[in-house]
Amino acid sequence: MERHADGNPARIGGLLREWRQRRRLSQLDLALAAGSSARHLSYVETGRSAPSRDMVLRLSQTLEVPLRERNTLLVAAGYAPAYHESDLDDEHLASARAALEHMLAAHEPYPAVAVDRWWNVVTANTALTVLTEGVPPELLADRPNVYRLVLHPAGLAARLANPRQVRTQLLERLSRQADTTGDPKLRALYDEVSAYPVVDTGIPENRGTDPGPFQVPIRVRTPHGELSLFGTMATFGAPADVTLSELAVEFFYPLDEFTAQFLRTRAAARTAGATA
Repeated sequence: MERHADGNPARIGGLLREWRQRRRLSQLDLALAAGSSARHLSYVETGRSAPSRDMVLRLSQTLEVPLRERNTLLVAAGYAPAYHESDLDDEHLASARAALEHMLAAHEPYPAVAVDRWWNVVTANTALTVLTEGVPPELLADRPNVYRLVLHPAGLAARLANPRQVRTQLLERLSRQADTTGDPKLRALYDEVSAYPVVDTGIPENRGTDPGPFQVPIRVRTPHGELSLFGTMATFGAPADVTLSELAVEFFYPLDEFTAQFLRTRAAARTAGATA
């Protein structure tokens, strides 16, 4: 495939060097892993040699560069993007959309939420309202952001029994994601939410908790008692579309029988009310 006239060897070389350094790899390590030579990689990084389209893709895969940034690297090298970016409502994502809806519905009566790369809510099941009840409308408007919903002092943080623990865990996760992707929007989100005031419940956060398999459960205070949940993430395997590659689903599960029974009873009451 021919290169476009606007390819810039110096720019693509600099971008590849940034990704290599972000992954903490030497030129030799990356070259061996990508089936190239350290000398050729050095020429590419310094702009003395223009990489082929295949080499850009091989280096991107080896460096685990997200699909959105792989397109950026290809364009910088003078090639057309390799990955399409769709709207989730596009027809060719119908099967993925159906799978997503099935996953969310099947997880009832437990909460689940689908988010994009920047942690904006794409869709959620009805059980998620157990975590969003009482959150101000302005935090729920348009496409709410999970980090703002959880960490804002007027959001879920106000109802958490362990807000400091949850805050520490979430900020560490977001900081790692911003570092590994180099995404300025994620870094800006981190700067914003890390500046939120810390909610102080006045209650020791380790009170009454037994050792368990998860270091930081989500402990939500309700008028009916304290709910304990843990989360796990799922993504689509081997995506070839930017939108699909950036989609993730977080499933929440109960940590104790009280939480499980509360969520089951709540869902049953909601169903009974809808059919009455």
